[in-house]
Amino acid sequence: MKKLILFCCVCSIFASSYLKINAQSMQNDISAPKAKIIPKTLKKHKESRIDNYFWLNDRENSEVIDYLNQENSYYESMTSHTQKLKESLFEEMKARIKEDDSSVPYFYNGYFYVTRFETGQDYPIFARKKGSLSAEEEILFNCNEMAKGHAYFKLGGLSISPDNKFASFGVDIIGRRIYTIQIKNLETGEILADKIENVTGASVWANDNNTIFYVRQDQVTLRADKVFKHKLNTESEKDVLVFDEVDDTFNVSISKEKSRKYIVIGSGSTLTTEYRILNSNNPDGEFTVFQPRVRGLEYSISHYEDSFYILTNKDKATNFKLMKTPEDKTGKKNWVDLIPHREDVLLEDIEIFKNYLVVEERSNGLNHIRIMPWGDEPDYYLPFGSETYNAYTTTNVDFDTDILRYSYQSLATPSSIIDFNMKTKTKEILKEQEVLGGKFDKNNYVEERVWATAKDGVKVPISMVYRKGLEKNGKNPLLLYAYGSYGITMDTYFSSTRLSLLDRGFVYAIAHIRGGEDLGRQWYEDGKLLKKKNTFTDFIDCSKFVIDQKYTSPEHLYAEGGSAGGLLMGVIVNEAPELYNGVIAQVPFVDVITTMLDDSIPLTTGEYDEWGNPNNKKYYDYMLSYSPYDNVKAQEYPNMYVSTGLHDSQVQYWEPAKWVAKLRDLKTNNKLLFLDTNMDAGHGGASGRFEALKDLAKEFSFLLDLEKIKS
Repeated sequence: MKKLILFCCVCSIFASSYLKINAQSMQNDISAPKAKIIPKTLKKHKESRIDNYFWLNDRENSEVIDYLNQENSYYESMTSHTQKLKESLFEEMKARIKEDDSSVPYFYNGYFYVTRFETGQDYPIFARKKGSLSAEEEILFNCNEMAKGHAYFKLGGLSISPDNKFASFGVDIIGRRIYTIQIKNLETGEILADKIENVTGASVWANDNNTIFYVRQDQVTLRADKVFKHKLNTESEKDVLVFDEVDDTFNVSISKEKSRKYIVIGSGSTLTTEYRILNSNNPDGEFTVFQPRVRGLEYSISHYEDSFYILTNKDKATNFKLMKTPEDKTGKKNWVDLIPHREDVLLEDIEIFKNYLVVEERSNGLNHIRIMPWGDEPDYYLPFGSETYNAYTTTNVDFDTDILRYSYQSLATPSSIIDFNMKTKTKEILKEQEVLGGKFDKNNYVEERVWATAKDGVKVPISMVYRKGLEKNGKNPLLLYAYGSYGITMDTYFSSTRLSLLDRGFVYAIAHIRGGEDLGRQWYEDGKLLKKKNTFTDFIDCSKFVIDQKYTSPEHLYAEGGSAGGLLMGVIVNEAPELYNGVIAQVPFVDVITTMLDDSIPLTTGEYDEWGNPNNKKYYDYMLSYSPYDNVKAQEYPNMYVSTGLHDSQVQYWEPAKWVAKLRDLKTNNKLLFLDTNMDAGHGGASGRFEALKDLAKEFSFLLDLEKIKS
């Protein structure tokens, strides 16, 4: 079941009194910033923890900004010798990307919609054509113009009114996923005076073309908690509250059914979901509860004709099953099985068409697309031959069609968008990702799926790709990536930027560790709460496997993870630092206990079902036993590159900042340790597509410099 998933200066002459610089015997005799120790006692369950760097938890404090800037300058100074390499990598990766690229058009409500890029531009252009692809293009939004004057820009939640005359859209210019919704008259080009701030950015139109529903966020925690109704050309202060989610472990969303008949409010936590529905023709009516929340009951709904189809874990269906109910009898007592639960198959999602039901499944770690005609014809699966592929349905907004649009790619095969005729069983490749430069040939690469044995005997899959001719002699640099949380599956995917490592001799590997849903729902259950340590030991065991099999060695093994995957990086460098020459931790969630005890931080209360609630001593003790920040100790650590964003709303910048400060103080060797803070961005990094390549060039140059690979 797809989740929304949750849920990662050389000292200036004006350095504050809170900072002091101690010389370290590091290359070029450049001194690293060292944050002053100001002990703070944190008490819980009659126990005390000392946090020496708690003072960094203040984004508005100029002393903190000074420290972050000093760390940035230190990073720049220490890596100045790689500047040409960074520039070369950036240009190399950029050169593989088709700059004047565009999406495959999709047809919806009388128009073909497309997103395209122009040469030299960082941001997308959203456009449409009426009735035919040969019709004159109508530009809806040119984000390159809208982004001028902003260090960060993101347009999201684009929604078109049923009469095609208006577009509601959200804009974030900070990077904290705090959007402002506005409305554009598509006939005149005018931006209406309507302005709705502090929202998620998503909005849904009722069928009257005059009403939109949207979700507002708590201004402190950023939890999406309230749904409002807004009428065109009115002040947002007059908007009507239609739903208030008072349980602070739940987040709210708004959507519209593919049938366009119902507007849906979704309310969900890690373990529980609940929906409310309203006929789209009656925007001033009352939402009705589809099925009241029951702790542990997860479900999602799709409307078709006179019924709803429900993907759910009801009746202990761990891997989920598909059920059906009349649209006027939505309580679970009326649900009947359509596709029963299977122990070895995870039901991930469905697409409903007039004549077909399309089901996305996962078994043995691989995803499958199943076509089920509504009539008497037999069902069948789309054929896929590789073991390192990724296939999923994409934009399918039309009900009355025999065409299913899906995407296919693998670690060595560029992404393709394919239209499959479910009636004739023929397919048309509409677009294959272009890799420019004339040097790429997928036949030059080998893809493998191997299985490592975890400490408890469980087999953990690893997907990898490398250039042909690789010798298993232990001398190959290998980058091992993983995430391992929230039931998020780390599907294999093609990356043209990754070629810059592969073509320099790197092996790239993904460890499909527990905590994700790669091998079914139980794979997730076995990597959360009081079983969370399986995530970490799985990764360490995968690391030992690639070493034992001589794909690499500790002198050439590198690890990478971001956000919750950054937590993983924090644990492995504490528990098994000797296995890695270098580690990249992106926006890492490393201060687990302090964060999870602070319910004012965005996302915290909604995370209790994932990590546990440390207000309960059982969970407190367990989380404390692995929390990376709390377990930093006097030992040798690998080379490390840590990145964060000042405006990150998911993993606050002070977590990696405090972590790096503590590592600097306690580590016993002189290996590299960098904290690189984007002072303009949030959890996702830079907003421009080419600016993001500069961040990637930093990571790649870090790895290549450690390997002494200069070109």
